[in-house]
Amino acid sequence: MKKQVMNYETLLNVTRAVAMSKDPEEVALLVVESVKNALDAKGTTLLLFNRKTNELEVATSFGLSEEYLNKGPLSSLHSIASSLREGPVMVYDVTDDPRIQYPEDAKKEKISSILSVPIIVRQTPLGALRVYSAEPWEASLEDVNFVQALALIAGMALEMSRLYKGLKDSIEILKAKRDPKTLKTKRWTPHEGVPKSAGRVAPISQEIA
Repeated sequence: MKKQVMNYETLLNVTRAVAMSKDPEEVALLVVESVKNALDAKGTTLLLFNRKTNELEVATSFGLSEEYLNKGPLSSLHSIASSLREGPVMVYDVTDDPRIQYPEDAKKEKISSILSVPIIVRQTPLGALRVYSAEPWEASLEDVNFVQALALIAGMALEMSRLYKGLKDSIEILKAKRDPKTLKTKRWTPHEGVPKSAGRVAPISQEIA
């Protein structure tokens, strides 16, 4: 029960931070730190999918060494690839699993098990939230659901941040149009100068690519 209460408190704190913060980096860091502390894990990473290179890029992490994070490019086709397509994946032994791209580096980092959960935005894979354990670990359904919930919150925060930035840019353009110093003519419509993209939202994955 104590663990359940702690996880609910974590979800509440992260959700509150999303509602108050407009900085996606701040929210992402809070998510990885919260997951690590709540599950008493060795470390966590938030990875974003680059469609141009088919690589997973580290957006933020907590608890892992710089050496491990910089071990080399993470291929979305070889590094627990099914996590992006099929949902949560649990790797019990990183030294004996073909889904691990850098098993020797994981062993050197003293990582035993990895839980990888996709970050989905509008049914499009945005990246993955991964939890690393120093001890052999089989995540419970409760653990998986908890990490999935935070991955969903992280995706929502990134999307909300992008929408806010687009709205803010459009408002600034309208303000500039109303400024007498920059107003060249009084003949303009409310839509003049507003980016065409303001009326339609592209998937956040396109922004990353």
